[in-house]
Amino acid sequence: MINQQDEQRQQITKLLSKWKQEIIEKGYIENESQLLEKIRTLDEEKDNELLSTLLSLAAISRIKKINAHDSIVRAWMERAQSLNPKNDEARRFLAQFQWEGKKDVLTNLQFPTIRETDNRQQKKKTAEQIIFLCKLFLQENEEHLEALEEAAKIVKELKDLELIHKYELLIDLLEKAIEAVVGIRKAAEEFEQTISGSFYNTSYFYDMKAHLENIERIKDEWSEQFQEKEFYESRNALNELDSMIGMDLVKKRVKALYQFLKYQKARKDIGFQIKDEISLNMVVTGNPGTGKTSLVRLLANIYHELGVLPRKDVIEVDRSQLVGAYVGQTEENVRKIVEKALGGILFIDEAYSLKREGQSGNDYGQTAIDTLVSLMTGKEFGGRFAVVMAGYPEEMSQFLDANPGLRSRFPRSNLIHLEDYSEDELILIAEKFAQDNDYVLTEEAKIQLRKRLEKERVDETFGNARTVHNLILDAIFHKGAKAVEQQTIFDYTFLDKDDFVTEEAENTATSKFLLEQLIGLDEVKEEVRKLISFVKVQQARREHGLPVLPLQLHSVFMGNPGTGKTTVAKIYAQALKECGILKRGHLLVTSRADFVAGYVGQTAIKTKKKIREALGGVLFIDEAYSLLSQTSGDFGKEVIDTLVDEMTKHNENLVIILAGYPHEMEQLLESNPGLRSRFKKFFHFHDYTSEELIEIMEHYGSNYQYELSIEAKDYLQKELSNIDVNGNGRFATNLMDEAIQAQASRLMEYENISVINEATLVQKSDIEKSLNKLRRGDS
Repeated sequence: MINQQDEQRQQITKLLSKWKQEIIEKGYIENESQLLEKIRTLDEEKDNELLSTLLSLAAISRIKKINAHDSIVRAWMERAQSLNPKNDEARRFLAQFQWEGKKDVLTNLQFPTIRETDNRQQKKKTAEQIIFLCKLFLQENEEHLEALEEAAKIVKELKDLELIHKYELLIDLLEKAIEAVVGIRKAAEEFEQTISGSFYNTSYFYDMKAHLENIERIKDEWSEQFQEKEFYESRNALNELDSMIGMDLVKKRVKALYQFLKYQKARKDIGFQIKDEISLNMVVTGNPGTGKTSLVRLLANIYHELGVLPRKDVIEVDRSQLVGAYVGQTEENVRKIVEKALGGILFIDEAYSLKREGQSGNDYGQTAIDTLVSLMTGKEFGGRFAVVMAGYPEEMSQFLDANPGLRSRFPRSNLIHLEDYSEDELILIAEKFAQDNDYVLTEEAKIQLRKRLEKERVDETFGNARTVHNLILDAIFHKGAKAVEQQTIFDYTFLDKDDFVTEEAENTATSKFLLEQLIGLDEVKEEVRKLISFVKVQQARREHGLPVLPLQLHSVFMGNPGTGKTTVAKIYAQALKECGILKRGHLLVTSRADFVAGYVGQTAIKTKKKIREALGGVLFIDEAYSLLSQTSGDFGKEVIDTLVDEMTKHNENLVIILAGYPHEMEQLLESNPGLRSRFKKFFHFHDYTSEELIEIMEHYGSNYQYELSIEAKDYLQKELSNIDVNGNGRFATNLMDEAIQAQASRLMEYENISVINEATLVQKSDIEKSLNKLRRGDS
């Protein structure tokens, strides 16, 4: 009977011919992930030959795909050869690099210095050391010579003339070295004999010295063959631009700039006059990790390559390096940095932080701007350096508009915006980062990485390539931190799904369970259940490519204080996270004070800040009707207008819940048609009944192992129906707190109490005393 492993081997053997054919026709294997997965199912001891073949195929495919040899390819080929020394593909590949491992064959050969002035005993000792080193060298290097000769034979099959020449040269040098060492040994032996005998002959000493000098010359020639040569590929700045992932519109823009500057340079070379030079100053906008710094360095290369600027250096600074703490320091700082940037580019990141709206007093940001403008336009430094400012799009626009002198030095045509990377582009960037660290991402790893990226991409602070880089480094750390006794070649080269899985503190209770645990609120609970069911069905339809209805998740919670609005909002946020709608699922509780500012312009800023904090979760605005004020000059309307605008912008990434009294909430919604149209779900939180209030008290007390006596419950049932309860659930918990304190005071009057029987039971007298206290307003 064929077992599962045998079936697996048979399946791989059938695929083997298909993969080999793909290598012949395309040079690489299309479904590389399938090949890698099959490799990992094989046993290194039982399937050594088959595994060796598959590893060499994977290496050849990778060479074609990345258009280069890297450490992973070499490692796979070396493992393939160790598993099967007869693997011709591995032997041929590794033969190309055999010579690289011979660098220390001669460089480590160090003979002790011998001098004519040494005494006879010292000369004898030195000669003996030289003889010993010669014997050791000759024993080892016969093997090195054989290895080079074997590799040379294989290399000749590849018909790489440069490589063939390299091997021939090394073999010739090693043969000369062996011959020289033989000469050194013979001369040293003869010299040692004359030292030991009665007649000392200096000719043997100089003969040995001549051989030693000869071997040093050979060693120098040998070392030259291993010196790293700098290969300058015929790459200009445009080649570098093309190699960058994504940025299609930017690439077109920069290429157009490149061609224009090249055209201008050609006109200059002919002798045509260019009176008005194009401005080299740029504004680069984009969110974190979109490649702003990389683009600026590329611009520096372009300017230098075309002779527009004499240097390709980029001097990177921010506010802290420009703005001083006292009068005169800022001007000095800016001047020093400009002098440093002459001939190159001065790059100011987060330039808008130099001067923001509302900054005043002893802030010298405006001084930095004025000094920079003066140096950019003055005779001393004007035209001798370029300035590139970078930052978030909206902030940079406001910053330039507020500084006309600066705006005029940065034409709108010189504004480049970098969009956020798409998920596919981020995966390509991740593969590049992994490759730079000699790792390969498995297909499952890419899927898990997509999930991590989707969770991370909540607002404009998402780090794009920077986030990807951190996730790859984090995965490498998790890979290395795992305690695995037996490591394989794949543990050192693959990043798997498990390396990207995070250990999150999971909620022990689901939103469904928490909802059911709530006391009363039957209508609200039913509405929440219906809404969550609708969301789940729409999510399932979306995953299967079916059309979906718009999700109306913004809600209005109407009810008196203490009716559970905040509690339900928290459960609602958790439920939406569980459905996959919200990425964070947190609840941000706010009120009017969190949005409304004291002067024009600041309310919208405060509101947007709170919205950023809430992205990926639920923004809960308690007593939202207070935003609607009849007072002249009140900025509540600005909050409402900003909310409407931001709700449209962020779509499903933000859920807003407005909470408050029913009548007032209706007035708020009527005040703005845009607000009314965005809130379709209404939840009515009714006051709790007496029975529900008692149940809340019992549930609250049970958390601390307290319970109500039968007499206490009967008394509560009678009294609660006759009083106006203000606060609902809050009233119930406050009453229970007071009753527990009253119980403690009562029990302390007795000398001996039974903790089990008496200290856990709240009596009617405790409730009566506490209720009277609350009625008087003493609590």
